[in-house]
Amino acid sequence: MGAGARNHVGLGFVFGSRSSKEEKAAATDKVSADLSQPRDPQAPKGRPTPKRAVAQSQRKTVVASTGNRKEDAKRARERRRVEMAKQREALASGDERYLPARDKGPVRRFVRDFVDSRFSVAEMFLPLAVIILVLSMVRVPSIQNIALILWLAVIALIIVDSVGLVFRLRKALSQRFPDEPRRGAVAYGLMRTLQMRRLRLPKPQVKRGERP
Repeated sequence: MGAGARNHVGLGFVFGSRSSKEEKAAATDKVSADLSQPRDPQAPKGRPTPKRAVAQSQRKTVVASTGNRKEDAKRARERRRVEMAKQREALASGDERYLPARDKGPVRRFVRDFVDSRFSVAEMFLPLAVIILVLSMVRVPSIQNIALILWLAVIALIIVDSVGLVFRLRKALSQRFPDEPRRGAVAYGLMRTLQMRRLRLPKPQVKRGERP
C-alpha cells in the first residue's frame, strides 16, 4: 500500500473516531437532558415528559441553596412544617390545593361524598368490636355464645353492605366520570367506610342523605 493510501486511511480513521466520539457525546447530552426533566406522574409510561419551561415552573417553589448546610436544613424543616400545617387545614376544610395526593381530584372527592352521604355498617365496626370483646370476656357460656353470634353477624353484615357499595359506587363513577381514570377509587371508598364518620379525613362535606 502506498504512502498516499496509508495517509488517506489514517485520516479517515482519525476523523471517523472524532465523529463517533462527537455522536456519543451528543447522545449522552440528550439522555442527560431527558433525565433532568421530571416525568409527569399522571402521564402513562412511554409518554413524553413535560417541556423544560413546565418543569422549571414546577420547581419555582424550591428554595435555592445558601451554601450553608445547617441553614438549608433549617429552611427545609420550616417548609415541611408549613406544608404539613396547610395539609392539616385542608383535611379539615376539604381545600383541594393542599390535600395529600391520594385525596386529590374530582373522582376522589366524589367517592368521599358518596360514602359520607350514606350509612355504612362498617363504620360501626370498632364500637361493636369493643362491645363484643367485653361480652366475650364474661365468664358465662351463654353470654360468650351471644358474643360469638354477634361477631359473625357483624362480619356478615359488613360483607353484604360492602359488596352493595362496590356495585353502586362503580355504577355512579362510570356515569359521572366516563373518561376519567378511576383506578383505586372503589378501594379508597371502602377504606373510608371503615372509619367512623366524625373521625374521617378529609372531613365529610355532605350530610347523610344528601346526594353528592
